[in-house]
Amino acid sequence: MIRTPAARIDWVSPAERANNRRRQPRRRGAVGKPPRPRLRTVQETSAGGLVISGLDGPPEALRAALIGRTDRRGRLLWSLPKGHIEKGETAEETAMREVAEETGIRGKVLAELGSIDYWFVTEGRRVHKTVHHYLLRFLGGELSDADVEVTEVAWVPLTELETRLAYADERRLAEKAGQLIARMAFHRRSESTPGDPHGRRAQPAPEGRDSE
Repeated sequence: MIRTPAARIDWVSPAERANNRRRQPRRRGAVGKPPRPRLRTVQETSAGGLVISGLDGPPEALRAALIGRTDRRGRLLWSLPKGHIEKGETAEETAMREVAEETGIRGKVLAELGSIDYWFVTEGRRVHKTVHHYLLRFLGGELSDADVEVTEVAWVPLTELETRLAYADERRLAEKAGQLIARMAFHRRSESTPGDPHGRRAQPAPEGRDSE
């Protein structure tokens, strides 16, 4: 009987087999998730404002015009009116225009409240948005929700903004607005107090002496 030689078998360690598998190119059709396409980053700038009525009256008369929008879950979220800065506009001009378009109210910029920025993804883009906000004095007009992006508009007492505004960064702006309004009221009271040309209050005349 003629014996055929047995095939030679070389022993390969598990670690070497794993290295050999890693070095092999992946075959077409192999199971695996394709890499996600990188989103294009876009910078956007908007402006808006907090328009206040009752600035010349007592604190309890102060009202702010807010807009309400319905989100994807059907919730009504209250926020400050705002929109994109158009070509040739300043941020202040945009704030006054957007307030008028989204609330029906005309206002005049009194002071800057600050800016907020945030990121979101839409239509295959990653958007970095910056919004400049201003404090505005109510000049006239009637509340209107004619803007297609607005569900409701309302005058809200200044003291209720903390609980009504949906976003924390806008609540902080409203708090700053309240501080500015309080300082403006203090200055008005100081200016209405009689005094000398240097701003000192008039002192009462001593007894027995006529004040001239």
